[in-house]
Amino acid sequence: MSQLSSAARGLLVLGATAALALPAAAQTKAPKYSNEFLNLGVGARALGMGKVQVSLASDATSGYWNPAGLANQTRKYDAVLMHSELFSGIVKNDFAAFSTPLDDKSTIGVSVMRLGVDNIADTRSLLDEYGGVHYDRITYFSVADYALLVSYARKVAQVEGLSVGANAKIIYRNVGNFGKGYGFGIDAGLQYNHKGWNMGLMARDITTTFTQWTINADEYRKGLTSTLAKTDTIPTNSAEITLPRLVLGIGRRVELPKQFSALLAVDLEATTDGKRNTLVSSSAVSVDPRVGLEIGYKNLVFLRGGAGNFQKIQSFTKNANNEYESNWKGQYSLGAGVAVSGLRVDLALSRLAVEKLGSTSQTNSLIVSLGYGFK
Repeated sequence: MSQLSSAARGLLVLGATAALALPAAAQTKAPKYSNEFLNLGVGARALGMGKVQVSLASDATSGYWNPAGLANQTRKYDAVLMHSELFSGIVKNDFAAFSTPLDDKSTIGVSVMRLGVDNIADTRSLLDEYGGVHYDRITYFSVADYALLVSYARKVAQVEGLSVGANAKIIYRNVGNFGKGYGFGIDAGLQYNHKGWNMGLMARDITTTFTQWTINADEYRKGLTSTLAKTDTIPTNSAEITLPRLVLGIGRRVELPKQFSALLAVDLEATTDGKRNTLVSSSAVSVDPRVGLEIGYKNLVFLRGGAGNFQKIQSFTKNANNEYESNWKGQYSLGAGVAVSGLRVDLALSRLAVEKLGSTSQTNSLIVSLGYGFK
């Protein structure tokens, strides 16, 4: 009981720290979905389970999901690479991470993320003043978001199974030569493992994450006609903050007959940047529940599934009262993996919750990741 009480006290301390950051953040206007690229998720195992990882992560991806999980790494070195493409390959999402223990109590990790669209054609100078077309004037640029996470985790000696961790993240965002943004933030987490139960708490942007944008107005004006130059609003230098979000997770692993195993986990993600289209929604806090399942055989082959990101989608069909119907729809994912001698190969297929107008079809995203842990 004393161990459980100590773990509970640790969770309360982390939650209270995040709550104390909210009043200061509320004094500054913060856009909803600020730095949202940081919340897409990493690793095919995690994405195949519906992004349910806060209580489970224990490899190099822990630096992203919950840095406290790095302390539970079982091998001397661990590395993960991930690549996924969204919207028929237009958007590229890449991730790389490496972690290693410093001693028997502490572990460090480094993660790099990039989400971008490349080779966007700039056709503003395509036509000359006489209406002639000059294809040699077409230039290309990229829109990309980058993040560097440096993580540290440590086991709490007084409480068996409890670990704490934090990361510092540096953000760089660029829109070609038109604008650049630089940001900095801190995440912190706890993880507690006891008799097959896994519990975790992750506080993202616990101090609020600050991003400063610098706009190149001269570059923006290039190629604009006199009419557009008068009507278009030129963006200005600005700053934005990302408000904290808390993720509470719990999971349970059970051994099944004939060397099968099952791992079931649930995450509750609470955002504080205004009312969102989630199952639990209010002006103060919105909560998005997620569930993930992993079936394993001999700790060698794995099948996974997950569900989350439930949103109420309005259709174009009217009911008997001549009102547009709306239904709850979620984001579902499937995954599979193989682990042999430290090498992990994982695949995931995730359905993005993006509806086409007048259609019920969704966009699929294929995620591939490779992990390797070695002594």
